[in-house]
Amino acid sequence: MFTENLAAHTARESYFATRHRAVAWLRVVAFAASGAAVWWLFSQRQLGAAFAVVALAYAVFLLLVHWHRKVGYQREHYRLLAQLNQDELSRLQGNLGAFDPGTRYLDPAHPYTADLDVFGPHSLYQLLNRATSRLGHDWLAGWLLAGAAPTVIAQRQQAVAELAPDVAWQQEWQARARHYPKQDIDPRRFTEWLRQPDFFQGKAWLKALLLLLPPLALASVVLWLVGYSARPVLVAVLVLGSLNAVFRLARGEYFRHSSSMRDAMRAYHDQLAWFEARDWTSPRLRELQATLHTSADHQPASVLIGQLSRITGLFSLRESPLVAAIFNNILLWDLGCMWLLERWKARLGGHLDAMLEVGAELEALVSLAGFQVANPDYAVPELSPTPLEVTAEELGHPLIFASRRITNDFSTVGAGHTGIITGSNMSGKSTFLRTIGLNMVLAQAGAVVCARRLRLAPAQVYTAMRTQDNLAESTSSFYAELKRLRLLLELTATGQPVFYLLDEILKGTNSRDRHRGAQALIRQLHQRPASGLVSTHDLELAAMAEELPGAVTNYSFNSTIEGDEIRFDYHLTPGQCREFNASKLMQLMGIDVR
Repeated sequence: MFTENLAAHTARESYFATRHRAVAWLRVVAFAASGAAVWWLFSQRQLGAAFAVVALAYAVFLLLVHWHRKVGYQREHYRLLAQLNQDELSRLQGNLGAFDPGTRYLDPAHPYTADLDVFGPHSLYQLLNRATSRLGHDWLAGWLLAGAAPTVIAQRQQAVAELAPDVAWQQEWQARARHYPKQDIDPRRFTEWLRQPDFFQGKAWLKALLLLLPPLALASVVLWLVGYSARPVLVAVLVLGSLNAVFRLARGEYFRHSSSMRDAMRAYHDQLAWFEARDWTSPRLRELQATLHTSADHQPASVLIGQLSRITGLFSLRESPLVAAIFNNILLWDLGCMWLLERWKARLGGHLDAMLEVGAELEALVSLAGFQVANPDYAVPELSPTPLEVTAEELGHPLIFASRRITNDFSTVGAGHTGIITGSNMSGKSTFLRTIGLNMVLAQAGAVVCARRLRLAPAQVYTAMRTQDNLAESTSSFYAELKRLRLLLELTATGQPVFYLLDEILKGTNSRDRHRGAQALIRQLHQRPASGLVSTHDLELAAMAEELPGAVTNYSFNSTIEGDEIRFDYHLTPGQCREFNASKLMQLMGIDVR
């Protein structure tokens, strides 16, 4: 599908590129022809006809400019659609390096994101994210940072189920925003700034001058051009220039805030207009659409945001200093734009935040829908009412791509259960823990999962896998791991269900203390509303299945040694590990192990 779309959109881009060049040459020809005609008419002293040709040529030129811009937009639009499909193909091939890694969301103290590659290079965020705006990025990251309640998950699943089948609608939504690349500024700063007192509050006299002075200044310029004294123009420039100087700081503040939002508001306008034009059936999409029609004057959100985008665009005149100086000293341009912005704010009635949040949530939902379309074999997870149930069939790691992915079945139900996974080095223990954790994160965000079937009860995922020392805090890796485990115990003490994934716990101490400490931790966790998996090299820990029958279950990943080769099958097997390979690995590295 994506390959066919890429070819079709590339062909359309080429077609509009040809038309764009043709219209550009037509503009040149029209300009040259009209210029020659005007020159000839002036040379023949046919002034009336010459001015008529000038007026006609100007009108034709404006039409050609509009046509040229429209064709240019279409050319760029199909280029963006082609790029979207190329991006989808890159994701399917596991080439994620070009996508935003979301490292700004990384937090070492978070319960699971650092261990599970949720953010960072080759991460789940790169695989999922199809948002464009800063707010859309934040919204999707928030879904990955914290699992939703079952009712919310169900609503997201229903919304995604409605969005996913219409790939053309999703990609049109994305492409519309990609026309405006400068969307990295957080719009919440802008909406917070809009809540500040109005500049024109208590300045009725300035509003009167704003209505009176520009027409007078413009009239003085016209009179000067037809031969009258230049003195009124000088007076006008002096008066208006003084006003501009007095309010220089306020003008600069309005320009900075408004110009930073110009691209974001254009993108939101185009996207929300696309969303508003369709009738939706899933409850969450209908709620979002209703939110967009709750403005003070009952206009659609796209209309209001379109007005805002045009006003913010007017401030861009300051980007050309010479033009800005002329317009400000004749028309008080900046002050006029400031007044327009405040009038728009008064009409809006404080609904901008809600409208932008709707756009951001839709970006996150479209991201989940795009992920589902790209992975049609993935399962929509079933939500279980039984606490701490995780039942999976053919569960795979979403960041290991199809040609190399091995899947496994797994099931645990209820609190107080620990699966102890033993296995040799590189046999797949840590990868399986991440497979469970990442799919739980996906499921609780409302996305499909890398499995044939997954049934689970929402729970807090907690991991202890990549603990490292911290020189700045004089913290050893062992102490860092202890702190991590203490946070797990504190979390389970709150009463919420927790699913833990612990990899080689207490590896920074001697084998006797590690064994005793791991046993004590598992016993303590069994008294809490928690279940999970613990990977280990210690076969002694597997003996807990005899101490706590029914509560501790042994699993293993095994390897076989054939000559100088170690072969792994990466399949989860009931029972403890049969054979370890550390000695063989050391031999292969040249260490004489006897």
